[in-house]
Amino acid sequence: MNMKNSCHFPQRIICLTEESVEFLYAIGEEHRIIGVSAFVERPIQARSLPRVCAFTSANITKIVEMKPDLVLGFSDIQKDIARELIEAGVEVWIANHRSLDGVLSYCMKLGGLIGQPEKTQSYVDKLLLKVEETRNAVQSLTRFKVYLEEWDEPMISGIQYFSELVSLCGGDNIFDSQASLAKDRFVNPKEVVRLNPEVIFGCWCGKKVDIESILKRDGWDQITAVSKKQVFELKPEIFLQPGPALIEDGIDILLEHFEKLRKASS
Repeated sequence: MNMKNSCHFPQRIICLTEESVEFLYAIGEEHRIIGVSAFVERPIQARSLPRVCAFTSANITKIVEMKPDLVLGFSDIQKDIARELIEAGVEVWIANHRSLDGVLSYCMKLGGLIGQPEKTQSYVDKLLLKVEETRNAVQSLTRFKVYLEEWDEPMISGIQYFSELVSLCGGDNIFDSQASLAKDRFVNPKEVVRLNPEVIFGCWCGKKVDIESILKRDGWDQITAVSKKQVFELKPEIFLQPGPALIEDGIDILLEHFEKLRKASS
């Protein structure tokens, strides 16, 4: 029996977050998407699709009226949206991965869910190759102590997949980012001073990073990253979404930053 011909795979998909949108475009299955989050940025073509939700809220009535056969979301933060949709009879899949390995596994699962395992495997193989090439390329290079800031008030350090990406590209996160929940990644500013990072990457979800305010924080003039003005903004649509953007573009951006820092210090 040919399961591909006998099974009904989702054809009308709503994406409540960006990583699923980017993945479906990457494997050429974007024609299935009928609705997206208001925060979708990548790829540019996806910005013209109907907007049906923010991150923590959604137009449930509109989603139901659109008759999706699958709604894709991410994390415990969207549990209330998922519950309402499930109560309305909509099929929902909420992923909850927090690591780079989890991102690759997510792609494989979603590819299988829509009946495209071969196209997905080919795409994931390309991502894996880029990860391995990056790991080999930085093996003998100078590494940097890095502080990742996901939010400023309260200060929250970068989530696990963000931290792992920085480590892959040549940086060592000064904080352990294994904790999934933001409340478990709150940062004491005095601890940042004590650990003295050489580089600070700010990536605030939902607003522009105020680099000047970071440079002027009380006592932070003692930090190497601040005294050398090695404080940089990274785009949240690349570094704070648990999807292909981390590997597709995030790696190149970080490698460029670290290479410039090596040249400046040589």
